[in-house]
Amino acid sequence: MKTTYIKAGAVFGMIAIILGAFGAHALKKVLSVDQLATFETGVRYQMYHALFLLLVSQLDMLSQKASKAIYYLVLSGVVLFSGSIYLLATNSLTSFDFKIIGFVTPIGGLLLIIAWFVLLASIFDKKSQNHQN
Repeated sequence: MKTTYIKAGAVFGMIAIILGAFGAHALKKVLSVDQLATFETGVRYQMYHALFLLLVSQLDMLSQKASKAIYYLVLSGVVLFSGSIYLLATNSLTSFDFKIIGFVTPIGGLLLIIAWFVLLASIFDKKSQNHQN
């Protein structure tokens, strides 16, 4: 599973850098300052969670169950959160109104928060198990 997390983190990180460069160069000419800032928020959170997956891949203290939960929560969360932000920020560039999918942004954010909570709960659970031994 470690390799899977590393691959996913690397792909998310690579895509974040590509989209960040695209936003800074190509989109800067066609988006408002607010739209560009929104787009950059999606890039930033995608990169944070790419690094998070790389961190999780190196934590031997996590159970396989917790590790898998974090992996799927982060994958889903990034796609919903950052993905919807990219579409909403560039909404003015298409004829389709992406505002109708805006409700998925907070769902994606919630999944990312839950992933961090699973990590935190797992750490506290391990500490309490160590004190009992």
